[in-house]
Amino acid sequence: MPLISRFDPWRSSLCTCPPKLTFNPYTGCDHQCLYCYASSYIQNFQDIHPKKELLATLKREAAKLSGETISLSNSSDPYPRIEASEGLTRRCLEVLAECNCRIQIITKSNLVTRDDDLLSKVPATVALTITTGDDNLARIIEPYAPPPSQRIRAAQDLTKAGIPVSVRIDPIIPALNDQPQKLISELASVGVKHITASTYKAKPDNWTRLTHAFPKVMEQLKPLYFQQGERVGGSVLLPKDYRFKLLKGVRDLAVDCDLGFGVCREGLAELNTAACDGSWLMPKAKEAKQCRLA
Repeated sequence: MPLISRFDPWRSSLCTCPPKLTFNPYTGCDHQCLYCYASSYIQNFQDIHPKKELLATLKREAAKLSGETISLSNSSDPYPRIEASEGLTRRCLEVLAECNCRIQIITKSNLVTRDDDLLSKVPATVALTITTGDDNLARIIEPYAPPPSQRIRAAQDLTKAGIPVSVRIDPIIPALNDQPQKLISELASVGVKHITASTYKAKPDNWTRLTHAFPKVMEQLKPLYFQQGERVGGSVLLPKDYRFKLLKGVRDLAVDCDLGFGVCREGLAELNTAACDGSWLMPKAKEAKQCRLA
């Protein structure tokens, strides 16, 4: 099975991302976010392990790249806690920096700033997920991820290093983190250029986890999801008109701060002001180059 694969091979009708490739250095994630969707289809998702023959396989596959965008990562985080000691993602970036590609990092970790020297060598952008600006709330819903205050500082540091940054406010859960005015204003002030937003998609396991943590909130949301909501695949979404109103509010806040905006897997592409995943921020390559691994 190849390490690098096409993003969204199922061609979901909800996905509006530009064409790109993706790979995950690790299987699993140790942030243990209550709203996690990947835990519903990856067994023992909290147990982290690197992909088999990771670097040898990546070198072989990366040698064939020809200017594609590579997204790290979409089913796990490329910076789990063990990355600080293992350094596997950094070694992967070293490989990719020798090849003709464009790099998009998607992470909840401030450890990404460690690799700004490598990301500066190629057309690259970083998308930091910052679900809330409230460290106390984040401690509950994202118990083992770095606090939002550290991620906001990471966004500032990356911007100062010349690496364009977008932020994913994802997922937005009504009555928990659906008032991001202060967060978006702070993000704009540190140099973030794009916001991607998405509403919470209910699955049996993440609904159970959130209900244990926030029983009153989830009881209020139950009819919105399970009586009025929209079923898409294995998830239940808020009613479309509710999602539109909620996300338009976030869009208006982003536009007021002169930020690009896009929604993620909502069927509401009309709200997008730029490529939904923030990849439009990626600098163009100065010139095509031959992969040194070839």
